[in-house]
Parts: sequence; structure tokens; C-alpha cells
Amino acid sequence: MITRNQPLWQQAMREAFRQPLDLIRFLELSPSDVDLNLKPTFAFCCPKSYANRIKKNDPNDPLLKQILPLNLENAQHLDFIDDPTGDLAAQTNAGVLQKYHGRALLISTSACAIHCRYCFRQHFNYHESVHLKIEQKLQTIHENVEEIILSGGDPLMLNDDKLNEIFQLVANKKHIKRLRIHTRIPIVLPERITDDFLMLLKEFPLPKVMVIHCNHANEIDNEIKEVLNKISETGTVLLNQSVLLKGINDSAQTLIDLSERLFEAKVLPYYLHLLDKVAGAAHFEVSKQTALQLIEEVKTRLAGYLVPKLVEERAGFPYKIAINNDKDF
Repeated sequence: MITRNQPLWQQAMREAFRQPLDLIRFLELSPSDVDLNLKPTFAFCCPKSYANRIKKNDPNDPLLKQILPLNLENAQHLDFIDDPTGDLAAQTNAGVLQKYHGRALLISTSACAIHCRYCFRQHFNYHESVHLKIEQKLQTIHENVEEIILSGGDPLMLNDDKLNEIFQLVANKKHIKRLRIHTRIPIVLPERITDDFLMLLKEFPLPKVMVIHCNHANEIDNEIKEVLNKISETGTVLLNQSVLLKGINDSAQTLIDLSERLFEAKVLPYYLHLLDKVAGAAHFEVSKQTALQLIEEVKTRLAGYLVPKLVEERAGFPYKIAINNDKDF
């Protein structure tokens, strides 16, 4: 039943899977098929539109493995910590991060449409960051900042009225040249990309970039491709960043298929990240040596514009670290 006056995407979130066992049953699996963590410290959430792209009766499906909480999350590893990317040290004000020259990242919300088990902000304390209004956050940004990055959580979990308010505030800052939105929602909750939202994007007066997050070609079906095409038609530059994940996309053919599928959807591959060493995600790690071997094979088989940059984020560095030669080992 659709709640009166509630957008379809919000209704979809109300109907999302919130218990891992419910998703397991939907996928015609048994709890004995997976080493399920029934009491994860990082909450579980999966929209049905994403679940419908997971192959049933397959515990090794690459989409499922990204979101299913396993007991492996409880393993302790000394180099896997709560804040692997140095977000806390980079905060210049509550919810304002400035790691790189000329750019400021705004934590706009704590909400996400899906909870990826490798999320580098799964231990982030959002309380103070989201409490401060966007207008107050923007007031603290220095005039040498030329690009605003909306992040979270996922900024597209905000409703259109709130996004419109943020867009207007950003556009009114004369020193801002670009708006960038980091989001996984076009991949996991296509219902959110409404005509009204697309009009907001189209009417925004500054150049805009949307960096989506997609790790596997199976995440992009015809519906997702259509959604991404519509975003592109608003004049928004579409880029993708992936995380290299063990057992999910750690093969050259999988990465090639992803780049090809992204390009069909008018998205350019941007970054392929080494895993951020966040507590609870060690079982996803792929070594630098393996990562470099994979990207070298991808380079031999794809045009350069389809090859993402293999990078690593290190706390305190003023840029992403490119992994491109033996000196990086």
C-alpha cells in the first residue's frame, strides 16, 4: 500500500529489507548457506529493487556479498580501524571536511539507501555533523574553496525541497565554481531519480558532477541504465568510483565488464579504490600487488578512457595516492 502523499522512493525505503534473514529467505537461501552475523554492529538495509538484481539460490552472488553481514566482521585486525581515511582530523567544522585544496565536503545526512559492509564511514559519529544546518556549514568555508562536495550518508536521501535549498545556497556563493554529488542511490534506489529531481539538476546554474558508486556490472540493468541516461541528459557529468573487493570484482574480466557497462550508461570510470581499512571489513581486502596486476591486464584490453585510476586514500595526504608502479609496494 502506498502512503498518501509519500513519494514512491520513500515508500520503497519503508519496504526495504531491514533484517538479513528476511533477505536470505527472499533469495531462497538457508542461514546454513552463509556465516550470517545476526547482530551486526553496523545496521543492515537493502532496498527491494537492489535485491531483485541478486541471483537467487546463490550465496556467492557478488551483489549479495557486498551487503550481507557475516561473522567475519567480528574479526579483529590491528591495522583496520574506525576512521581509516582521517575524516575526524579533516573536519574544520561539524560536518565540513577539507582534505584537499580548493574543495570542501559537506556531510549532508547520515542516511543511506543501502548499507555496504565495507563502508569507510560505518563507525562515523554523525550526530554533530548532521545537526549543524547546511547554511551554517557554508558560512565557515573559506573563499579559496571552489568546489562543494555533497556526501553523507547519501545526499540523495534528502527530499527535493531540502536539496533545492542546498543547491540555492551553493549557487549563491560567488567563489563556488562546481557542485559535486557523491551517491550510490542511482544504483541501489532508482525510484529516487524522479522527474522533479532531474529538473532540479537541470536548472542548477553551475557545472555539476555526480560521482556514483558501482562495483559490479550486474548492478546495472536496463532500469538503472535508463536512470543514468536521464541524469546525463541534465548536463551532469557522470563518473564512477569502485572499491576493489575480494570475491566480488577482483578479476580483470569483471572490471572490464563493469567499465563497458558503465560507458553504455553514459558514465566514465573514474577511480578504483583499494579498500579503506575500516574495522570489520578486512575480509574484503585485495593486496596492492594483485590490484596492480589486475589493472595492468585491464589496460591491455580497454581504451584508456575506460580504465579507472587505481588509487588509495591515506589519512593526512593532500591527494589520492596513485598505485601504478613497484614503488607503491
